[in-house]
Amino acid sequence: MNQKSKNIVKYNRWGYFFLIPFIAVFIVFQLIPLITTIYNSFFEHYFAMGGLKEIGPKYIGLNNYKKLFDDGYFMVYFKNTMIMWILGFIPQIVVSILLAYWFADPSLRLKGKAFFQSVIYMPNLIMASAFAMLFFQLFSISGPINGMLIKLGILDKGFLFFSKPGWSRGLVAFINFIMWFGNTTILLLAGMLGIDTSLYEAAEVDGANSSQVFFKITLPLLKPILIYVMITSLIGGLQMFDVPQILTKGAPGETTKTLIMYLNENLTPSMNYGIGGAISVIIFLITGILSLIIFKFNTKKDK
Repeated sequence: MNQKSKNIVKYNRWGYFFLIPFIAVFIVFQLIPLITTIYNSFFEHYFAMGGLKEIGPKYIGLNNYKKLFDDGYFMVYFKNTMIMWILGFIPQIVVSILLAYWFADPSLRLKGKAFFQSVIYMPNLIMASAFAMLFFQLFSISGPINGMLIKLGILDKGFLFFSKPGWSRGLVAFINFIMWFGNTTILLLAGMLGIDTSLYEAAEVDGANSSQVFFKITLPLLKPILIYVMITSLIGGLQMFDVPQILTKGAPGETTKTLIMYLNENLTPSMNYGIGGAISVIIFLITGILSLIIFKFNTKKDK
């Protein structure tokens, strides 16, 4: 090995040194908890009598997983979670694409782009619990929304928004939409600004209209970012907890109870490590499978 090759090897070695902190944090805070969770899911282990008596750990194999599907609650809460995620994600992605295309179009010559981009991103900086508390006050029976509708003569008395599954789910989805559409807009805008302008110029020379340019050039080239947005949004949707927990607490009739709320119920106060581990593992598998489906569905045409 000549001197130049030795210098390259010594230089590249520094990269591995810089990776050590990440690897250490990943092992301690992610890999070990993941393995421990999978291990606990095969055991009966919880606290009874208000935490005074410990039951287990006792190996029971797949009984925790069987119990989840036999009870039927898991699938109900999974359906709730997916409905609220879809209700929030569809308007989020539509509005974000339109806003990003609007900001990226140089022919519009919009003024104050940076200001408006900052404004639409700001809800992402507000805590979800603050949003939930705000909307709870706005839509309560004595809140300003009911007061305004009564004064306008639309209602005779206060409407119980949180007693209707459609309204409760819709409000949870709307809060998630408000919180995240700005972040999605910035990501899509960055992707659009990275598209080679010569492609648009060539399309203009060929006589393509704005719709053809959008669907034939912009959207196909945005596919990698769209896949990223869909997968990260899916992961966040399956982990939905704070907004429905504060806004509705699962009401009415547990129609807004999510998978993470169900997991939290099994971890407090009984500390049911077995069922909690099984729920966590299933959520992990569902996330992986759905993410793979989204990735394959969006990339199959590229082959």
